[in-house]
Amino acid sequence: MSELKINHTEWNLKPLFESDNDPKIESERKEIKSRVDNFVKNWRNTDSYLKDSLVLKKALEEYESLNLTSSGEDGSGSLGGYYFWLRTQQDQNNPAIKAKYNQAIDFLNKIDNEMRFFLLKLAKIPEDSQKKMLSHPGLKKYKHPLEKLFLISKHMLNEEEEKILSMKSRPSHENWTKMTSGFLSKEERPILLEDGTKKVKNLSEIASLLSNKNKKVRDHAALALNDILKKHAEVAEAEINSILYNKKVDDELRNFPSPDSARHLTDDIDSKVIETLISSVSSRFDIAKRFYELKAKLMGCKKLEYHERNVPYGKLDKKYSFNEAINLVYKVFSNLDKEFADILAKFIENGQIDVFPKAGKRGGAFCTDSLINQPTFILLNHTEELRDVLTIAHELGHGINAELMRKKQNPLTYGMVLSTAEVASTFMEDFVLQELLKEADEETRLALMMRQLDDNVSTILRQIACYKFERELHKEFRERGYLSKEEIGKIFQENMFAYMGDYVEKSPGSENWWIQWPHIRNFFYVYSYSSGLLISKAMQNQVKKDKKFIEKVKEFLSAGNSDSPKNIFLNLGIDISDPKFWNSGLKEIESLLNETEVLAKKLGKIKN
Repeated sequence: MSELKINHTEWNLKPLFESDNDPKIESERKEIKSRVDNFVKNWRNTDSYLKDSLVLKKALEEYESLNLTSSGEDGSGSLGGYYFWLRTQQDQNNPAIKAKYNQAIDFLNKIDNEMRFFLLKLAKIPEDSQKKMLSHPGLKKYKHPLEKLFLISKHMLNEEEEKILSMKSRPSHENWTKMTSGFLSKEERPILLEDGTKKVKNLSEIASLLSNKNKKVRDHAALALNDILKKHAEVAEAEINSILYNKKVDDELRNFPSPDSARHLTDDIDSKVIETLISSVSSRFDIAKRFYELKAKLMGCKKLEYHERNVPYGKLDKKYSFNEAINLVYKVFSNLDKEFADILAKFIENGQIDVFPKAGKRGGAFCTDSLINQPTFILLNHTEELRDVLTIAHELGHGINAELMRKKQNPLTYGMVLSTAEVASTFMEDFVLQELLKEADEETRLALMMRQLDDNVSTILRQIACYKFERELHKEFRERGYLSKEEIGKIFQENMFAYMGDYVEKSPGSENWWIQWPHIRNFFYVYSYSSGLLISKAMQNQVKKDKKFIEKVKEFLSAGNSDSPKNIFLNLGIDISDPKFWNSGLKEIESLLNETEVLAKKLGKIKN
């Protein structure tokens, strides 16, 4: 197998626009406005598409051609919005780019409001008409989007009320959460470093030091972090109570039966499936407790401090240049399926991956592919660590998912719901980790297996503990009307320590760690990490048993929103409503834990 040639390590955004001042940006905006105006003129003052399936087919074809079905914070909905969002990720501190991005979002928000009538009116048609439309052969390609719309319609308000809820979302939710995160991001403290000196670090840098191998360094970082969280606890108390109240109001207006119902409906997932997932994972918290016991023993302590949960065990000193890392991933993808490797090669050739850290560039990593006519782009911050190799595999998993959907779906069925969005990424990541394990000696194998267990426990078991914390938080708020920071901290600790067990210390300050957890502000989001990894593990198992099953995997990855996740998986022979399915994935983790314990004893790291 020949190696990839790395021609580009920065995004090539020219397929979108030539520059930030490309005149095509304004002409595209005028074209969108003209097409939207024409659509509004055709359908705003008529009910014909609500009564006749063939007329609805014509209207949906026109609506689909606008390709404006998603205009979120990534600027999707126009190439101009998408382009400037990508530019803000390359250069976060450039005010000129921020201004152009804000202009693009304002434009798209106005377009959204003009278009809102169409789906709202369609959603409210009588049930008899809904059934006729869903069974009409001419509307087959739109069947599932219509099914979702009709389900959501029970919780929709009228057009003016929907506009009000949309406009109030920023001051009643986003501004509150941005205030808290903004206060935290400005905090700095002098932190002890490995060489014994102190240096001023920001919150993000302090958090990264919690995993430092030097106990003095991580303990000093934990003291600083706890001090910052304590300082902002009262602000966070006001913030969380305000957004909990806003959520309660929205749920009551929309008549949702429980705080997490809206999430399930949005994610196209049956609440019974989520209940089965939560019950199955909760029943296996013993896996996490055994893991933390093993980790404490390997680290030579009676108990781990709360902030030490993610301290890596063992040495993984090998460095991976981007060329080495991408070719290792390319090799794994080639062994799985030629099309996976071809997609990776195309991303490299076309400049769709931005590789290295730079001043002003956003940290972390992501893959973005919001609309069917927008090219996929991947952002990395490669620093030659082993975790960077796995990050490449993870983000390319999302990228492959996007490209396979692009071949099979239309603008209304393109995209992944949250409940399955992490399947492709974790599927690819785990196969790359297994390749690394093949080449490792026993000491390195132990370190890698502990890293994998760390990730599995955090992604599956911790996230379900967090989901249960969220549920209790919303329940208690709705019963009491207000929760103090002490009450929130108690609920948080009870749920977190329920999965960790006796080998993690209930350290002073841990009661405030909910303050910095952004996911609980994006309500009931965290289950998707658990479901995604467990589903991918089941698929990995099938591929190991029968390599031809990769075609079934590709079938899933190309399905997009053409059906519900439950039905898509049933077509593959997988029943995600069956506890046995989730338990099979949990047994995979238990098996890895057993193997790791055996290896640790063999190497004399722990006593029999």
